[in-house]
Amino acid sequence: MGEPPAVDGVRHRWVEARGLRFHLAEAGEGDDVVLCLHGWPQHWYEWRFLLPRLAAAGYRAVAMDLRGFGWSDAPRDGYEKENLADDVLAVLDAIGAEKVRLVGHDWGGWIGYLLCLRAPGRFSRYLALNILPPWVSTRMIVPEIWRFTYQLVIAAPVLGYRLHTGGALVPKMLLAAATVRDNFDRETLHIFGDNLAEPDRAHACVQMYRVFQLREQPALIKGRYARAHLTVPTLQLHGTDDAALRPKMLAGWQRHADDMRLELVEGVGHFIADEAPDLVATRAVSFFAEPTA
Repeated sequence: MGEPPAVDGVRHRWVEARGLRFHLAEAGEGDDVVLCLHGWPQHWYEWRFLLPRLAAAGYRAVAMDLRGFGWSDAPRDGYEKENLADDVLAVLDAIGAEKVRLVGHDWGGWIGYLLCLRAPGRFSRYLALNILPPWVSTRMIVPEIWRFTYQLVIAAPVLGYRLHTGGALVPKMLLAAATVRDNFDRETLHIFGDNLAEPDRAHACVQMYRVFQLREQPALIKGRYARAHLTVPTLQLHGTDDAALRPKMLAGWQRHADDMRLELVEGVGHFIADEAPDLVATRAVSFFAEPTA
């Protein structure tokens, strides 16, 4: 699989948690930790611009590869998002981080919301990027359900796996879902695509969506998180050009959160951390520096 790509100021290590070996990319020092969780089809390298900026602001910035992604172990199962949240909590325990600031995008953003709902005492602030919260209204989603047909392709037996191992799917998805493509050069596309083309990681990508389609989505429709209430101070940045997760799908979030803000970012697609890295870093540093009530 090779070594993780180099980023100035970023070091790498692996920790054991829940019987698996998880890869962490870190920048900065100290006990003031910011944990970053990537989405699909990416890994820790999604945060290549943010980690140094957080370190320069005085934080120890940690980007974790979720199970099955990047340089973490890729078991055959365990891709339920609540289980992935358990992985994150176990990794925090393994590195001795009792309470952290949190950043999450896409599936990492979904897992971030689950973490803040389940263990609010572990997270002082949460920066969510281009993801719907788990209490999303089915009434808002049903008219837009056609936008999620790509998930059926990814989750499909045989086909989803072969699309990943073929190596073309990931670069095409990254470019198709981004409005600003300057930071998706050929090398970067290979860094993401080649990693997720490996058989075990291709299987993990398929499982992320298959588990969601077959088990988690039915539970959502039945209202699993309909009464969820968020107490962790949260800022959501959302690119308005996101073709799948339209901003209007976020409607009603005010009823579910004590202290949450939504900032819509014009001219940016789904991959906001890659498309608008300066904006994300500026907002992160400013938001995380705010005093907690």
